[in-house]
Amino acid sequence: MSNSPTSIEKQKNEIELGIIGMGDMGRMYANRLSQHGWKRISVCDLPSNYERLQEEFKDTSINVLRDGYHVSRRADWIMYAVEAEHIDRVVAQYGPATKIGSIVSGQTSVKQPEIEAFERHLPNDVHIISCHSMHGPNVNPKGQPLVMIKHRASQEKFELVRNILSGFESNLVELSYQDHDRITADTQAVTHAAFLSMGAAWKANNQFPWLLPHFVGGIENVKVNVALRIYSNKWHVYAGLAIMNPSARIQITQYAKSVADLFKLMIQEKEEEFRSRIREAGNFVFGSLNDDHVPILLDDRLLDEFSLSNVPSGSIREPNSHLSLLAMVDCWYTLKLNPYEHMVCQTPLFRLWMGITEYLFRKPEMLEDAIQAALYRKEIRSDDMEFVTCARGWAECVDLGSMEGYRKRFESTAEFFKDRFADSAVLGNKMIAMISKNIQKS
Repeated sequence: MSNSPTSIEKQKNEIELGIIGMGDMGRMYANRLSQHGWKRISVCDLPSNYERLQEEFKDTSINVLRDGYHVSRRADWIMYAVEAEHIDRVVAQYGPATKIGSIVSGQTSVKQPEIEAFERHLPNDVHIISCHSMHGPNVNPKGQPLVMIKHRASQEKFELVRNILSGFESNLVELSYQDHDRITADTQAVTHAAFLSMGAAWKANNQFPWLLPHFVGGIENVKVNVALRIYSNKWHVYAGLAIMNPSARIQITQYAKSVADLFKLMIQEKEEEFRSRIREAGNFVFGSLNDDHVPILLDDRLLDEFSLSNVPSGSIREPNSHLSLLAMVDCWYTLKLNPYEHMVCQTPLFRLWMGITEYLFRKPEMLEDAIQAALYRKEIRSDDMEFVTCARGWAECVDLGSMEGYRKRFESTAEFFKDRFADSAVLGNKMIAMISKNIQKS
């Protein structure tokens, strides 16, 4: 299949694209494809949303159909943009109607159950080329990783999907579904667990962190804004990734154990053992970085712009133990994971998390302040203790595979912070824009 401009324009006029599921990501895909000139786009959602979607897209190239049967029997490329926990049921319902020779993709964050559903329910005469945009629906996809999984397809069909997705201007990364799930477990799942634990701990302590001196300024702003960004989204996005990905359970369980192990050393003030453990973990993760390495975050002072606090940025900041960051490096070391190997599939949130962790460990004076605070600042012990409890709680929830438990924990914390979601979203978008520019420079 030719990829000449003339050929691609012909595809845009003749190829019909279909999207089953018009949640946030389905809607983002439909709008982006339409903006990039694809003339035949058919979409559907729950029957109860049919009239509303018809009204929303009545003056566009997006054709709203009543259900997935109508999309499946006519589209040449079909993307299932549904929740991971529902993928098998939805593919079982609509997959058998898939048009002969068409291509089926999925946008779930966990690929093993998605691929298994495709193999179980799709006819043998269709192609399977899955994908995953490694960012949320409100992030500009330009320059962000977009994973493509050629599972069962001809090269001609694979090139067609490349053309379809090229309008996103993302960095296309080809992986197997197994590698995708392993990398997302190593990056997204455990990163989310850390931020979820922070938010739950602040809520348990009835704290708004931007009002406390040891949670103000610099990398603390990243913690606060990213935690609130996660809690302002839909719970199922994170639950599916954590609970349905077997590799994720290993990472989240170890993270909670690292948090608890370090805290035990802190409260016993076992300084030599604590320092040794932090040093070994730091050397494993960051020791191989040379002087040519471009820091992910260029300047801590730059992050002062992203504060929800009214405390002046020039004020004296009280030291924080940064237990969440120390435990993350300990977790990577214990599992012998090198997070830099996964930067090709980085999400904006993972890059920010890596950025503040790298910044802490490569600033000796800041790391020393954190170690001293962890061991000897008893006035912040209650905060750290609550973080330990919440990290364990999230790990147990994931280990039990409880979607309902996950939802309740998530939504109760989200309710506590909801009044600051709008402000945090503005600052979070600015942070992501900043980090995305650094991606393109590095």
